[in-house]
Amino acid sequence: MNKKALWSLRIALLIGTVISLFFVPWPLVSTWLAPLPNTIQQQIDEATQDHFDGMIVYVQQGQQPATIFTAGWHDRAKQLPAEPNALFKIASISKLYVALATTKLINDGQLSLNDSLSQLLPKVSQHLPNANEITLRMLLQHRSGLPNFTDTPNYWSNPPATASEKLALIMDEPADFAPDSDYAYCNTNYLLLTQIINHTVGYSYQQYITDRILQPLALQNTYFSLDAINIKDLMGGYYVGVQPNIKENDYGSMIASITDVGRFIRALNDGSAFAPGEQAIYSSVYKFEHGGLIPGYQSLAEYHPDIDTVVVQFVNTTDFDGYEWNLSEIYINRIVDILKKKP
Repeated sequence: MNKKALWSLRIALLIGTVISLFFVPWPLVSTWLAPLPNTIQQQIDEATQDHFDGMIVYVQQGQQPATIFTAGWHDRAKQLPAEPNALFKIASISKLYVALATTKLINDGQLSLNDSLSQLLPKVSQHLPNANEITLRMLLQHRSGLPNFTDTPNYWSNPPATASEKLALIMDEPADFAPDSDYAYCNTNYLLLTQIINHTVGYSYQQYITDRILQPLALQNTYFSLDAINIKDLMGGYYVGVQPNIKENDYGSMIASITDVGRFIRALNDGSAFAPGEQAIYSSVYKFEHGGLIPGYQSLAEYHPDIDTVVVQFVNTTDFDGYEWNLSEIYINRIVDILKKKP
């Protein structure tokens, strides 16, 4: 390569590097690289001062009592501070409860992991691709290939109220991939699981989860609808660029206190949520921690076995561009790092 060509290449690479710097999410990078504060309270104070409207964090280590940290706002307009016992829309964390409920029915002999979707829901499956090949195991593991109903255009601007209306959005649509040939996180799978539970037990999956999971674990602040709660107890929800509090918008989420979620994650991971035989089934099909995201609410519920610690984080500021979610993940990782630094 001659000198002129070499210099041209160097200049092109320099220009490309400079241009790429404009697309680096510097606030995320700076948050990730910032010096770690000494305490969790300092960390979430910084997070709400710089990024989020409100946060609640639950930490429970070993046999010690749980500690709850709060920062920011429960209600931004009314300047009401975040409350440790506030209720929160936990979104996809609910999949852990549905997976556990399904496990209990399998262990009781009422369902089998090899049952096909066409066997379990004959009418609905007529309008879903590959229903004869999709098994209960594939639904639990997000390997069905079914299209995701929440990916339909403008879904969150006016979400359907009922399961039937949600499923109608993807009826007679082609599969995303052949059953069990790939993995794709899909809300349709777990919506179908709730309907399978309804069909199997002859009453609502909500009541089954209440009877078999919530009551035995004494989780008294977990609910299935806005109608079941005092709306004042629900932490405000905020979407970036939207001024009003959107907590009364109904997206069909489970609702819980952070203490209830923390206790559930502990029970799931220490085995106390399981009857004999259930833990082996559950561990073969699903995970033991989860996140949740709907407009106004994002949550992360984790167990860290190396420090025997449950950490749950509620954040009431969201967008669907990934920025706020990435920030939330950075902050919970920093909280865990603070815990690991403690003597």
